Amino acid sequence: MADKSGAHIFINGQVQGVGFRNFAQRYAFLLSLKGFVKNLSDGRVEIEIEGERARIDLFLEHLHRGPSLSKVIDLEVSWTTASDRFRDFSIL
Repeated sequence: MADKSGAHIFINGQVQGVGFRNFAQRYAFLLSLKGFVKNLSDGRVEIEIEGERARIDLFLEHLHRGPSLSKVIDLEVSWTTASDRFRDFSIL
């Protein structure tokens, strides 16, 4: 896979209890990305994702929008080197 990247993402806003993890998983599958999504105790959602950089950029666009009941205030994105440690995209 050309141009493989990784990203560590924290999503702030009304993002728990609104289907955000399922939303993220659906788009990760559609874009052939691997990693995980989980809720954090402080109300944020955390995502680690790996795949083609262009596909991760598309994924981030979807995250900015979020599912209909969510209200995304901010995405904190740290770009990383892909580690190839993920086999699929999981909800933790």
